[in-house]
Amino acid sequence: MWKENKLYVLTKPLNRGYYFIRYIDTFKYINMKVGDIVDDKVEIFKALADKNRLSILDMLSCGEMCACDIMEGLELSQPTISHHMKILQQAGLVNGEKNGKWMNYSINEEKIDEVCEFIQYITNFKEDCICNRVKGKACSLNEKEE
Repeated sequence: MWKENKLYVLTKPLNRGYYFIRYIDTFKYINMKVGDIVDDKVEIFKALADKNRLSILDMLSCGEMCACDIMEGLELSQPTISHHMKILQQAGLVNGEKNGKWMNYSINEEKIDEVCEFIQYITNFKEDCICNRVKGKACSLNEKEE
């Protein structure tokens, strides 16, 4: 549903038939080409394309955790955890804070919200969608019948 340049999206169902409604600020994407938007998100999706990194995010959904707890929970070595945390931090999905000799990690909620907004944006109708340049031009059902 569009209202005042914001896309309102029904998300998680709550109790008794109510839905959590959030909006996507479409101004964030209006002046960007789709290619620029996608380029900005590619590293994030690469970071998410690994089961260990998804498991780390799942663990961090419970709150801030020390690297040693993540190692123990996933039964991975310290170098492996460091490698995955570096990728998650470079993508901006995870925050890291040194506490003495330990690293504590937490989810970057702002970046997660941004990724969710991007997915909603890219999968909903847009006046300036790429498809409007090619719809019905590259192929047609009539040509296939011949």
